[in-house]
Amino acid sequence: MASPTSTIAVARRQHCRHCLLALPLLLLASCLALLAEGGGIPTTLDGPFPPVTRAFDRALRQGSDDVPLTDPRLAPRVQPPAPEQIALAACADADSLWVSWVTGRAQVGSNLTQLDPTAVRSEVWYGERSAAAGNAASYPHVATGSAEMYSQLYPYPGLLNYTSGAIHHVRLRGLRPATRYYYRCGDSSLPGGLSDEHSFTTLPAAAAGSYPRRVAVVGDLGLTGNSTATVDHLAQNDPSLVLMVGDMTYANQYLTTGGKGVPCFSCSFPNAPIRESYQPRWDGWGRFMEPITSNIPLMVIEGNHEIEPQGHGGEVTFASYLARFAVPSKESGSYTKFYYSFNAGGIHFIMLGAYVDYNHTGAQYSWLEKDLRRVDRQVTPWVVASWHPPWYNSYSSHYQEFECMRQEMEDLLYQHRVDIVFSGHVHAYERMNRVFNYTLDPCGPVYITIGDGGNIEKIDIDHADDPGKCPSPGDNHPEFGGVCHLNFTSGPAKGKFCWNQQPEWSAYRESSFGHGILEVTHFSYIILYNVWVGICIQVVNSTYALWTWHRNQDAYGVNIVGDQIYIVRQPDKCLLQPTSASSLNCPPGGCPSPMSSSSTGAHRAVTSAQLFWKVLVIMCVVLISTVGATCIPAFLGLILQR
Repeated sequence: MASPTSTIAVARRQHCRHCLLALPLLLLASCLALLAEGGGIPTTLDGPFPPVTRAFDRALRQGSDDVPLTDPRLAPRVQPPAPEQIALAACADADSLWVSWVTGRAQVGSNLTQLDPTAVRSEVWYGERSAAAGNAASYPHVATGSAEMYSQLYPYPGLLNYTSGAIHHVRLRGLRPATRYYYRCGDSSLPGGLSDEHSFTTLPAAAAGSYPRRVAVVGDLGLTGNSTATVDHLAQNDPSLVLMVGDMTYANQYLTTGGKGVPCFSCSFPNAPIRESYQPRWDGWGRFMEPITSNIPLMVIEGNHEIEPQGHGGEVTFASYLARFAVPSKESGSYTKFYYSFNAGGIHFIMLGAYVDYNHTGAQYSWLEKDLRRVDRQVTPWVVASWHPPWYNSYSSHYQEFECMRQEMEDLLYQHRVDIVFSGHVHAYERMNRVFNYTLDPCGPVYITIGDGGNIEKIDIDHADDPGKCPSPGDNHPEFGGVCHLNFTSGPAKGKFCWNQQPEWSAYRESSFGHGILEVTHFSYIILYNVWVGICIQVVNSTYALWTWHRNQDAYGVNIVGDQIYIVRQPDKCLLQPTSASSLNCPPGGCPSPMSSSSTGAHRAVTSAQLFWKVLVIMCVVLISTVGATCIPAFLGLILQR
């Protein structure tokens, strides 16, 4: 009969054999998983990339009709005085948030009675615990705000006018960053005057190691069947912030009588006395977006389809945009909704206006210069800018249209090392190599055109470098500003207005509908370790951001990743160069980045991890092959974050 000691020894040997079998398999699986995750996605450090065009299949649908206002997603779902079209917007920092909504019914006709916006209170009841079963008093906090309305009043016979419902804006203050809140909005004094309960999570506080989970970016959305596919796909990706780079509703593709929207207004209505707009499309768009915007902040900037003139000497434009959206203009020091900035964790967002004065002698340029100087790259390492029309664009549509704006502002953004620029306007997707002044530059921003939300004007498919598709220098006049078209002075397009091939600054372009997701992750190690010092390691830090363009063109199926790349900051190589370098006692080479000391080490760590990637895999394999007959302690899944 075996002794207890020998029985224990046998059990230990069996346990060691299990260790020896399990440990190598676990290590191998972990190494392969890390390789699969980190090895297939390129980074901007691998660029500049040879230009790639994914050709549009002309057998596919280039566009789709608008969704009618009778569709359940656009039709009213509540009765006044209940709030509808509820939307959130970020403030300059994470301790505040805007809540907006509409009460009452809009009117269309000739003789309209405007609503009194003060007749219904603007209240938001909120707290950190759900009170869905109770009344407004269940929430410990209440904030009040104000309401406004706007009218569209044409001086032309036969055109119908419009007056909106009451548009409420309330700013919540003293919020805790990265915290879930529950709220109801409306007027608690009226029966049925409060909304159902909604919730939101505040953005993280400004800090280099804290970022929004996902930032969705979409432009030129509209309200077509393609638009609904884009929004459904965007919602599935569960962003914590949505960036809308202009052209929201395309309400100005209609006559004031409604009817059917058209891809080309001037083509279909050549005798219209003015570019008309059917404002109820704005109300339908607000209802359509509410499932997202009532829970996730939506940050907008005006596009050309928000201009909507009314024919009173041209002084009244952007009426719907200015009334419907709350943005942190006052908080960011701009005092106008046409341009502003805000922080979302370690990202500083700058929203610029292309349809107001952008000259270097104007108010917007002066504000932008001050805003960029105030950015602390130790707190917000990333700076992301957005405006509607792209500066870099190789499509025939809108080719060099806003060259004047580029010539006025590009140098300022380059000096302050703006990392990424998002634009719309061109109804296609295009990502540029890093570029400055039409020259490949490792310190230039990554420009991305994402005006492919799905609007009624259809998708753009012609490139300026296609045979016979180069527009003339007299084409593509902007709605605002001058014309500064130029011929290239060097490179393959020297002396020409258009390139003969896809420009070298254009890395990837495709004519498909979709949206984008930006993810910035703080410094993180994942280590697998044992006594043989076998290590597999993955590193992602504040110098890296994953950009993914999600294509939803019908031929390629649903939810397809069309383009993906890690955008890499190099603050140690690309030094900040403020405009007033002399006043700041900067050396001739420019002021060093405030992030240079901390992120240089982080960047070197990432670079080292990339250099040793194959070595680490070999170490894992050697470890597996050299496991002996002795049970070795293993420490698996040790996660260190800094």
